[in-house]
Amino acid sequence: MSEKLQPQKKTGVFTVERRRHPRFSVEFPLDYSFVEGKETYGGIVANASEGGLLVYLPQRIEIGTVLKIEILYVQGLEFSTIKAIARVVWSDLASKVSWGEYRYGLQFIHIEEQDYTRLVTLLKEIGK
Repeated sequence: MSEKLQPQKKTGVFTVERRRHPRFSVEFPLDYSFVEGKETYGGIVANASEGGLLVYLPQRIEIGTVLKIEILYVQGLEFSTIKAIARVVWSDLASKVSWGEYRYGLQFIHIEEQDYTRLVTLLKEIGK
């Protein structure tokens, strides 16, 4: 009796990227403050996109908190900043927790047009 060979079904993991904007690995200093506060704190931007940032900050912050942020960078010979208002959309303990750092995802909720243009230009430069 002859057996028909059946094609094998292939299985595996299929990942769908849900982000609207590509992320770029960066390392920029970040100043931030709480919208209602006057004190400014420092952190590090680890990756960036047109929609938000992955940052390391020295303190625990609740999801949903709104922050005033300022990204500091040098382009060519010129020092520049990008200012925005961002919301903490996720958090977890960073690998550097022993140093008191926490990792957060920030989503831009307001950014002036000129700052947005600077961000897009900076990301294009990094992507080259």
